[in-house]
Amino acid sequence: MPSTFTSRLKLERQASGENSGNWGNLVNYVLNRVDASVSGYQSVNVAGSANVTLTSNNSTSNTDDSTTDDQVHNKVLELTGALGADIHVFTDAVEGEYIIFNNTTGSQTLTFSNTGHAANGVVVTQGTKKLLYTTGTSVVDVFAGSGLLSEVVQDTTPQLGGQLDVNGNAIGNGTEELIKFVETGSAVNEFTITNNATGSNPILSATGGDTNIGIDLTTKGTGFIKFNDAAYNPEATLTDGATISWDAQAEPVAKVTLAGNRTMAAPTNGATGQFVSLLVIQDGTGGRTLTWNAVYEFASDTAPTLTATASLGDLFVFRYNGSKWLEVGRNLALTLS
Repeated sequence: MPSTFTSRLKLERQASGENSGNWGNLVNYVLNRVDASVSGYQSVNVAGSANVTLTSNNSTSNTDDSTTDDQVHNKVLELTGALGADIHVFTDAVEGEYIIFNNTTGSQTLTFSNTGHAANGVVVTQGTKKLLYTTGTSVVDVFAGSGLLSEVVQDTTPQLGGQLDVNGNAIGNGTEELIKFVETGSAVNEFTITNNATGSNPILSATGGDTNIGIDLTTKGTGFIKFNDAAYNPEATLTDGATISWDAQAEPVAKVTLAGNRTMAAPTNGATGQFVSLLVIQDGTGGRTLTWNAVYEFASDTAPTLTATASLGDLFVFRYNGSKWLEVGRNLALTLS
């Protein structure tokens, strides 16, 4: 009666009277298979666009510690190579336990599954490690849903020199909190911090599910927001036309050069308490007039007469009270160059 093999580790079970004179090699094979299953490591190149089935065999000729001919029975598998498409890596359709390190490149999805059960696999994100077990038909992420960390990300350059206190939502140095995060249960908006190349500023942005999102800065007690360097709104150039539009939110500091007699439309997207300024410039011909929308409120309820001289500018500053843009000040007949 020939030998048989266990279904999981494929260890040879000796039949009575079988393999006379060859037991030493067979015992070494069994020990190596157990050794690999408990502590073995194998790097497997899965590059390309095709699914990969890990090698699995009953070879009894492998009597040293080499396990390259039987990848599925190694405890730790490092999957390498550049992926060209989303792929599955298949192991045997038997019970088992693995530590999988997805060290591939290419920004594609890699799913670890049992042969014949692709739909029941687990996605292992590139650059991460997962502890998995299989039932023979499904692969299970041990830590998924446990509240513990599911994926361990490979990062050879730590980004935080201190400590991340997950429960307290704070970053500290081991003694004091340096940054504290407060969670809103229904939150859909957040900050995005973007670095930038030489000569360009890093960016702090409001992002999230809403279309229009601002940024609130709040001090504690009687504290003030202090700028140690100049803060400014870049000057925007309004489009000249028969009627001139002005977005007070996107263009709070603006200028326009008149090439004809124009009408100034009511600003859009203003906020109560907001200050804005507008520089009105005569073109090279001069003598252009400007009719102001009724939402602009001037001293004595009388709109100003623009400077008629070619190329000179008139500067106006307004404060919004929720319904009217109140003139705060004007400076006329400015030489601009």
